[in-house]
Amino acid sequence: METIKISASSEYSVHIGNGLLKEMGEYLSAFAGMRSICIVSDDNVYPLYGSRVEQDLQNAGFRVFKFVFEHGEKSKNLETYSKLQEFLCNMKLTRSDAIVALGGGVVGDLAGFAAATYQRGIRYIQIPTTLLAAVDSSVGGKTAVDLSSGKNQVGAFYQPSLVLCDYSVFDTLPDEEYKCGCAEVIKYAVLGSRDFFDELNRTPVKEQYEHVISTCVKMKRDYVQEDEFDTGSRMFLNLGHTVGHAVEARSGFSILHGQAVAIGMASVARIACSKGFCSEKTRSEIIGILGKYGLATTLPYPVAELAGSILTDKKVFGNTLRLIVPEEIGKCRIERVDVSKIPEWIG
Repeated sequence: METIKISASSEYSVHIGNGLLKEMGEYLSAFAGMRSICIVSDDNVYPLYGSRVEQDLQNAGFRVFKFVFEHGEKSKNLETYSKLQEFLCNMKLTRSDAIVALGGGVVGDLAGFAAATYQRGIRYIQIPTTLLAAVDSSVGGKTAVDLSSGKNQVGAFYQPSLVLCDYSVFDTLPDEEYKCGCAEVIKYAVLGSRDFFDELNRTPVKEQYEHVISTCVKMKRDYVQEDEFDTGSRMFLNLGHTVGHAVEARSGFSILHGQAVAIGMASVARIACSKGFCSEKTRSEIIGILGKYGLATTLPYPVAELAGSILTDKKVFGNTLRLIVPEEIGKCRIERVDVSKIPEWIG
């Protein structure tokens, strides 16, 4: 097991290991004054792990109740958020209690935003059950729900109190969800480590989960500790996400987040090469490793349609889009693009 400390507006630990779900009660018992816990999960994950977690927490002396919603990005909205808030209030959860987010990124984003705003803030614990959530969304405190006009438009920066990453649960991941997580892993390698990129080319992610997750979390830790509120260096973590979010939205979220990020990375690699920011070798390496992990690399929709979606992206400041552009494997830059030129930056 490996433990990584995060020091942001609050301090917490990320524990990464095999079999940590069996120790949840012990970990949560360390929080003083906590009596009740609400498990927030979806209807895919809860049948797999919910009863086990619930029983372990009850054995540790907690009053436990659950809020389970329909899986998928379509549920990450204000309606589900409102129902969860009413549920927490009806169950008389107090500020000394906690929410446990048991699931992937959608569960973590929704539960985290609810925790940030219920009674002006209560504890929440992230238990990521997907590779993507483990390496990215469970760490760093970005919480949000979607609006019909855009993804993650309503949210808050709110750090978890604890992250428990038990990678044994990835054994039940559908292949597409595994590939989605690999897209985010590849993103970290392109951003900051040639050596890590080469490791991913040599050895599949699933054969080195603890090393891969630890590497990504440490990289994200450094960005979060330097720029918790995403106004500077943390923007680098958006590599592939500008076009990716537009692809997700255009598909009605039938294209999964990691799949869309892979398409976005390939798109920006092609444009970066055409504009002279990176070499053909770098472009080919990025597109090549994405293909090696079974991820799509071509745009599924016309540029004009995607450009319209990008205008609502949170990375647009006034008339300028901040786009993350690769220069070589392990090194990227922030390029400021006038919104009128956005179609030229979708490749």
